[in-house]
Amino acid sequence: QGKFTLLRDTRTDGSFLVHHFLSFYLRAGCKVCFVALLQSFSHYNIVAQKLGVSLAAAKERGQLVFLEGLKSCLDLLFGEEQQPGQPSPLQFLSTSDLRALFDFVRVSLTPAEGDSWKGPVLLVDDLSVLLSLGATPVAVLDFIHYCRVSVCCQLQGNVVVLVHSNEDSEDEENELVVNSLCHHSDLILWAEGLATGFCKDVHGQIKIIKRLSLRQAEPDLVQVYQYKIQDRNVTFFAPGLSAAVL
Repeated sequence: QGKFTLLRDTRTDGSFLVHHFLSFYLRAGCKVCFVALLQSFSHYNIVAQKLGVSLAAAKERGQLVFLEGLKSCLDLLFGEEQQPGQPSPLQFLSTSDLRALFDFVRVSLTPAEGDSWKGPVLLVDDLSVLLSLGATPVAVLDFIHYCRVSVCCQLQGNVVVLVHSNEDSEDEENELVVNSLCHHSDLILWAEGLATGFCKDVHGQIKIIKRLSLRQAEPDLVQVYQYKIQDRNVTFFAPGLSAAVL
């Protein structure tokens, strides 16, 4: 509890990590606020069903609060009527800050009377989209900072965020956000494509960077595995020990 986990991908798609954490926390009985900026609800629901979880059922029982970013953007940009007294969480498209999005997260995860969920979880897929929609790096970092204070510190929950990165990218704003988040993360799961190119038996490698202490100058604990994504799960193995090699 109280941890900030950063999911980072380079030259590959790290969304399988998002699906893992979403199904993991729902099965664990946690209250989840899912800020989904990349795909539709039906996409996440189909993948979750393969993992044995129904997002529709989780929404009905109040365990999952789902923000469908694609639909919210269209509603806001094309003038769909908002509910009275409930501004769009993506109000930053017409203003300069992410306060409305933070308020949405805070209200969604604040425990109500009679709630029996084990702990609040904020899941964001993916943070880079906010920059593409016009939010500034400072606004994005402020948003994550306030979410960490509210969810991790005050509510003793967890925050899991996916960002895309490319070390050769000319997108300086995105790299600034990625590097800043890396310095504040308790755990980094960094999925990378293989330097040798495509392989049907090995889809990429994942670097697990665990911060032993954010305050003291202790070295990070780093583990490296390779992985293969299958229909209903992901297989991990040490580098060079895939089924194709053995």
